[in-house]
Amino acid sequence: MVQLLPAQEAAKIYHTNYVRNARAIGVLWAVFTICFSVIMVEVFIQPYWIGDSLNTPQAGYFGLFSYCIGNALTSELICKGSALDFESIPSGAFKTAMFFIGVSMFLVVGSMLAFSLFFFCNSATVYKVCAWMQLAAAAGIMIGCLIYPDGWDSSEVKRMCGDKTDKYTLGACTVRWAYILAIIAIMDALILSFLAFTLGNRQDNLLPEDFKIQNKVSEDVLNFKTTFVLNARGEVHKTEAVGTFMHKEDDGHRRIKGQTTSKRMTVGKWTFFQLQEFCKF
Repeated sequence: MVQLLPAQEAAKIYHTNYVRNARAIGVLWAVFTICFSVIMVEVFIQPYWIGDSLNTPQAGYFGLFSYCIGNALTSELICKGSALDFESIPSGAFKTAMFFIGVSMFLVVGSMLAFSLFFFCNSATVYKVCAWMQLAAAAGIMIGCLIYPDGWDSSEVKRMCGDKTDKYTLGACTVRWAYILAIIAIMDALILSFLAFTLGNRQDNLLPEDFKIQNKVSEDVLNFKTTFVLNARGEVHKTEAVGTFMHKEDDGHRRIKGQTTSKRMTVGKWTFFQLQEFCKF
């Protein structure tokens, strides 16, 4: 037997499911953003962007600003470099890369802190602000990763990696995990920003809780009854609607009888119907 649901009740059911799905995806996006913030902090501070191998003259490793190179006599690692002391950074390219990666890190952490804006601002606006911040972070990480190898020709890097080391050529050294993680972080930031943009647009498309299907074209509806006809899977099969309308004329108002047809309207994954009036005089 065909099951009938009132239009307003059906719309609220669809709206509830639509909101629930959007919030679930939003929670996942927030969790991944928090994890991504931790990753960015690690990428920035860890000195394991490039390092020694079995064939390098000296043991050691380099990061964005700090580095350690072994002593030829004692084999003890001597570490130098600080983010607060630009003079201690061995290459101008390393300084530039540190700047872009650092800005990207603050943007990602800022997008995480922006979660508090959900309590004060429109959700769609917050999602879009975070999306732009993460997209800018992706651009900054990409620039930093591209510039960093330009500093491999510095004297300190050559002392560890050998004389064959040059710009974009590591010689006997190898790429370490922090550099690889930074490259992966570019895709992470792009995916998170795309998801945030999608969530922001999805919030714009959410129907209000008091959504009602009604017709407001040229006539005022005085008495209108609408039902959704659902199939066995709970999907909308068709709509049925009858009603009494008031048609306004120059000499006053006249009550007329009318019938309606339905027009499909897709909102997210749910399909609603916008009712259109066809009056008979």
